[in-house]
Amino acid sequence: MRLSALIKARLQERLILSASLLNTENQGDATMFDPILLRAADAEIVSDAPGSEITLLADSDTTDGGFTANRATLKDGVFGTPAHFHTRATEFFFVLEGKLQVLVEETLHTLEKGDFLAVPPKVPHAFGPATGSDADVLVTFTPGMARFDYYRLLDRVARGEADPSEIAASSKQYDNHYVDSPIWRAARGQ
Repeated sequence: MRLSALIKARLQERLILSASLLNTENQGDATMFDPILLRAADAEIVSDAPGSEITLLADSDTTDGGFTANRATLKDGVFGTPAHFHTRATEFFFVLEGKLQVLVEETLHTLEKGDFLAVPPKVPHAFGPATGSDADVLVTFTPGMARFDYYRLLDRVARGEADPSEIAASSKQYDNHYVDSPIWRAARGQ
């Protein structure tokens, strides 16, 4: 009888502990947001160049600043991004299909399906599909940054509805700071 009472007391302690872990008041300053479910058919897709699609998944306004996520689908021959860095966010890349050429500081890498890369703040980087390959990549940022309007700006510039100078003028707003990289330009044939 005593063993049964002891087991019951331990189970109650664990239930109380589990309940307290679920209590958001005990989460401190943890970012809290509602679960996000975005069906593929409902996702907004923009394009910054022919053969380049950016599927907008979750932005900082829906994640309480926790993260931003998009899917980049890049066809073979697309230049990709110019070299740039972010001052506040870490950018993560996970290759879903194909091969992705990436510049990190002054080193070129080729990421393949299943490869993962994390680029910390202030580290210059760029990416595009590796020669002879398409690339399908999940791209996330943490903490989240309001990036969707930046991608929409790129789309408007690509369609001739906005001036390219607006991209440079928005660098502080979207924490996207371009830098020159002779290594990246040479790797991309420019």
